[in-house]
Amino acid sequence: MNKFKIFSLAMIATASVASAQDIKEAKKAIDAEQFQKAKSLLKSIIKAKPSDGEANFVLGNIYLNQSVVDSAKIYYLNGIEASDKKNLNYIGLGQIDLDNKNVASAQANFALATKDIKRKDIEEFVYIGKAYMNSVNPDYTNAVASLKKALLIEPQNANALLTIGDAYYGANNQNDAYKAYRDAFTADPTLLRAKMQLGVLLKGAKSYDEAIKSFNEVIAINPNYGPVYRELAETYYKWGRNKPSTAKVNLQNAITNYEKYLSLTDYSLDSKMRHADFLILVKDYKSLETVANKMIAEDKVNPRIFRYLGYAAYENGNVDVAIKSIEDYIKTPTNKVIGRDYLYLGLSKIKKGTNAEGAVDQASFDAGLADIKKAIELEPLVVEELNDLGKALFGKKQFAQAASIFEFGANNKDSKNYLDDNVYYGISVYYANANKTGGAVADATQLAKADAAFDRILVASPTYDEAYLYKGRINNLLEKDDLIIKNYEEYVAKTTAKGAEELAKPATVKKIVEAYNSIGASYANTDKAKAIEYFNKTLVLDPANTYASQSVKALK
Repeated sequence: MNKFKIFSLAMIATASVASAQDIKEAKKAIDAEQFQKAKSLLKSIIKAKPSDGEANFVLGNIYLNQSVVDSAKIYYLNGIEASDKKNLNYIGLGQIDLDNKNVASAQANFALATKDIKRKDIEEFVYIGKAYMNSVNPDYTNAVASLKKALLIEPQNANALLTIGDAYYGANNQNDAYKAYRDAFTADPTLLRAKMQLGVLLKGAKSYDEAIKSFNEVIAINPNYGPVYRELAETYYKWGRNKPSTAKVNLQNAITNYEKYLSLTDYSLDSKMRHADFLILVKDYKSLETVANKMIAEDKVNPRIFRYLGYAAYENGNVDVAIKSIEDYIKTPTNKVIGRDYLYLGLSKIKKGTNAEGAVDQASFDAGLADIKKAIELEPLVVEELNDLGKALFGKKQFAQAASIFEFGANNKDSKNYLDDNVYYGISVYYANANKTGGAVADATQLAKADAAFDRILVASPTYDEAYLYKGRINNLLEKDDLIIKNYEEYVAKTTAKGAEELAKPATVKKIVEAYNSIGASYANTDKAKAIEYFNKTLVLDPANTYASQSVKALK
């Protein structure tokens, strides 16, 4: 009997060692962002030993960080029923509480996690710090506070130092983040993520060449450490965006390094999703459409694939595929719809409703506008991405449609295109009304809004004198003589103040002639002498001007 007990205890001890080793391998796989491998290892541990609370907790964390909350909760609840390290699972439930903005419940769960820990235990404090950081509602202050408790017990714990570095980084405390990462790598030179994060700090400071040197130092230690290639890819991407002269080379470097990163992960659907996100970032839509179609062939039920396919199809000119794909994504109630989804849907409908020859399918165009409005309600700054479309419509002389697009940005002061959009909006409305034929009446409401846009322009850029010219033209269409006179006179005064060189330009002469003739016409019914005075000013600049000479004869 005693021999049997000893044999059983030996078996249990061997199983525990194997489980610990497997947990360690799973954590290494997570650090290497090989999540599929980590899931397989953890599921094997749980199957062999259902009482392993830590395996349930770590697996739950993977699902939670991938936003698969239901699966995460199942593993946390299973873990609470375990006999080994079940307390860790309260931390996972606490993070779900934080995600739901239930701070009191989260703190109660964290208290349960630390209730019976030993005096020298620090793992719980580290995981609580991570929960505060990884929540969709991050709280870096409480994360730092929890991690400081761990470091009071074990000041040179590399994992705690790395994690508090992440908390400082999240709180924009670059100096303390740098010191924590440096100390973490000193404490454990095998902890490559700590050294990699030193490069991340340089990337955040836009020291892109120094960041790349730092990442290459990590590669020199271990060329198979996948996450560093993702950081390299993002660094090259940002460098290309911030310095357009390097864009072509740096964007290609970004794509090359991201592909290297993928080759070192697990090519799971999750990693392909991350790849798709990156392809959107670098605007490689040809590759994105190829990747999306491959993902659909593998997994016809994951809805995010339809988002990717829709974006790519629009950018590649396949608007029918884009509309169907994005509508398929949006119509599923469980999908989280973002502003960009409606933006691409609206852009696709607008592209379908307009063509290079100037023909417009108004129903399709209006449907696109409605979707863009929904996009702006969700993400107001998507208006910044409409400027190019507006200019394309303007270039095709589709002025009414261009005005509809520019109006979105013209009313958002936070947009980087605010001034530009107001200028194009006002001009588009003017031409849309000035070019009306067949006795069509000018739209007084739209023209008044255009006039207001030029007022906004003069507030934002008081030296933009063309605003007075267009305000004069708009009020000409509205037949408001007093405002025609006021605005054209203001334009002439501002232009004259620029000096003889400006006044000698043929384009300027043409605009001043327009101003004098318009002012003269406005005075014609109320003050003939003034009208003749302005028509004569025109004839000084342009003696052959037929309208002015005939008007003078008619008024005498």
